[in-house]
Amino acid sequence: MQSVLTDCPHREKLSWLEQDYLMGNAIQYSYDIDLLYRKLIRDMKEAQTSEGLIPDIAPEFVFFDDHGFGFRDSPEWGSAGVIVPWLMYRWYGDKTVINEAYPMVKKYVEYLGTKAQHNILSYGLGDWFDNGPQRPGVAQLTPKGVTATAIYYYDLVLAGNMAGLLGKTAEAKLFHKQAVQVKETFNREYFNKETKVYSTGSQTAMAMPLCVGLVDEQYRQAVFSNMVDSIRQQGNKLTAGDIGFHFLVQTLQEGGASDLLYEMNNRSDVPGYGFQLAKGATTLTESWAALEQVSNNHLMLGHLMEWFYTGLGGITQQPGSIGYKQMQICPEITGDISWVKTSYNTPYGTVRSEWEKKDGKLLFRVSIPANSNAVVKLPAAKGSVITEGGKPVDPKQFQFDNERVIMHLGSGDYEFSSFK
Repeated sequence: MQSVLTDCPHREKLSWLEQDYLMGNAIQYSYDIDLLYRKLIRDMKEAQTSEGLIPDIAPEFVFFDDHGFGFRDSPEWGSAGVIVPWLMYRWYGDKTVINEAYPMVKKYVEYLGTKAQHNILSYGLGDWFDNGPQRPGVAQLTPKGVTATAIYYYDLVLAGNMAGLLGKTAEAKLFHKQAVQVKETFNREYFNKETKVYSTGSQTAMAMPLCVGLVDEQYRQAVFSNMVDSIRQQGNKLTAGDIGFHFLVQTLQEGGASDLLYEMNNRSDVPGYGFQLAKGATTLTESWAALEQVSNNHLMLGHLMEWFYTGLGGITQQPGSIGYKQMQICPEITGDISWVKTSYNTPYGTVRSEWEKKDGKLLFRVSIPANSNAVVKLPAAKGSVITEGGKPVDPKQFQFDNERVIMHLGSGDYEFSSFK
């Protein structure tokens, strides 16, 4: 974080844009990045070409004339120009960011439309550095058309949302209409209705459609189950790359599979975080296998940090909430982790979510800042005794659903315990 997010500060010192949104949530839970990210948006606006292209790096200190290989024009990179303004709005609740960025957003989405062949984008770097049989680089396990078109669809949805926020009704309708067309084409091209599998069935090919809304509701559970089963059958090994791993983490967490996410990452026998540590790494490496001949000081693939907050701590927003005014706190008890402490400084104040296993009980401490509220979902089997501040909670104040006790709480500090 030196004026830009640098992917390898020891070597290139370039602002590769995909990390601005893929790592955005992970970073913003730890830092107030409002001013930095406003600056990154200005960088992208200034780097945008007259045709609408947002290059893979901004400021564009280096011109990569790569003859279409992807180092200058890859949809998963340039789409930071669309996704970052939306993230900023969700994080901080300030619509001025949308207003200032919208001309760039509109121009870039229209540019992608000129590159699409019958609603499909099939160029760029794809799921960069995925963990396949060959030396890492351009995607091996997932077709470029899957990642590029999925992000194009997401861009169209967000552009429509932003147009609607700004009162540009006709443009909002047009973007959403295009999104529907891309979704239909994508599913025709890549989804097998018989097997409920997308494309090659890779972690990225399954997670991205689930995450960005490409999967029809009637198929969501089957696609998610197939993804989980496939990962289990492959020995819980990480294969998703730079683009896909972010969506894999989010999909598993939101789908209630944090146990699998823990098992995939809490190991050192296959390429991953533990593997890097076992090889002596002191900084995050570019490749899952910590290859010595590539960068060993890299920002990408750090997406698990987001799960520490959203999964283990369980701090997220309710659908439709902005600026963390309406939160959801849904902590995951997983693996051999015995305690968790998370906190996040929202625009309304500090929210805390802490838990520990102690004397056969689960203890939870929750703090909700002023002028905000939260739906709190704590792990508890039906019939468990729930106490707050040492006193039993009136059963009328909560309900049980799917092995969780659900409460609607206003601002304040709470101490809950759950035991049978």
